[in-house]
Amino acid sequence: MGAAGSSALARLGLPAQPRPVWLGVAALSLAAVALGTVAWRHARPRRRRRLQQVGTVAQLSIYPIKSCKGVQVNEAECTAMGLRCGHLRDRFWLVIKEDGHMVTGRQEPRLVLVSITYENNCLILKAPDMEQLVLPVRLPSSNPLHDCRLFGLDIKGRDCGDEAAQWFTNYLKTEAYRLVQFETSMKGRASKKIFPFVQNYQVAYPDCSPILILSEASLEDLNTRLEKKVKMEYFRPNIVVTGCDAFEEDCWDELLIGDVEMKKVLSCPRCIMTTVDPDTGIIDRKEPLETLKSYRLCDPSEKQIYKSSPLFGIYYSVEKIGNLKVGDPVYQMVE
Repeated sequence: MGAAGSSALARLGLPAQPRPVWLGVAALSLAAVALGTVAWRHARPRRRRRLQQVGTVAQLSIYPIKSCKGVQVNEAECTAMGLRCGHLRDRFWLVIKEDGHMVTGRQEPRLVLVSITYENNCLILKAPDMEQLVLPVRLPSSNPLHDCRLFGLDIKGRDCGDEAAQWFTNYLKTEAYRLVQFETSMKGRASKKIFPFVQNYQVAYPDCSPILILSEASLEDLNTRLEKKVKMEYFRPNIVVTGCDAFEEDCWDELLIGDVEMKKVLSCPRCIMTTVDPDTGIIDRKEPLETLKSYRLCDPSEKQIYKSSPLFGIYYSVEKIGNLKVGDPVYQMVE
């Protein structure tokens, strides 16, 4: 009984009643439970990850137009949909046929010779035997939208105008083409529709994911097996890492670079695009793909995912957006 209850009994001339034993025990029990709960909350295993440096960023590349040349940058913002530097966005532009189907270096290998620079809110496109094309990055909303088709999935794209369409048509000389631009207000391709078993994210016009990482050591290892050496440009990664062993990137699940957190999606299954020479625009159809197939096929348990494609580089999703730059340490986040 509390002090107020004892005083009331005294005023009535009644003896104070002793506090029941069970009440004290109950109070102690409740206190113990409360303390135990607090202790349990503090004792629960938190997901504390330590950082282990696995390499350093050697190169950052943005590929504004799918299958065209990349633009190397010293630093970039890493958005949920890939690298960005000013108005340069990774694979936000796409060449299409008039029916909306994508066109890449697989069908038109000379696309890899189209170079891109950025000046005064415009992309400047150059290609062999062509006048340069000046392409504004902000398109009029009156430009029509196209229903585009990438690897069997639908996605929108805003038409970049007749001048751009004529430029690519004249350059490639095979059929009529148009250029479209992805806008952030549009819905990207959902990762679950590309690979049902991966984490949720969206992409514009990349094949599979917002970020592709490859190490210098892996390329060096491949070149020891080739008669004709190949350059990193054959493989078109966004982030090149130095200071690690060959294929060490196969084991990197979660990464921290700058203040960007990334999570592995899957290995990059390589196709005939790797046989397009980035300096000549000629498709070989054999190397380096055949050599990669000789030693970089997947484990049999993963054949339903990768089939007969060799693996070279790792796809990542962006779990925490931020900024990164050449020279940044690459940390693996481990439990």
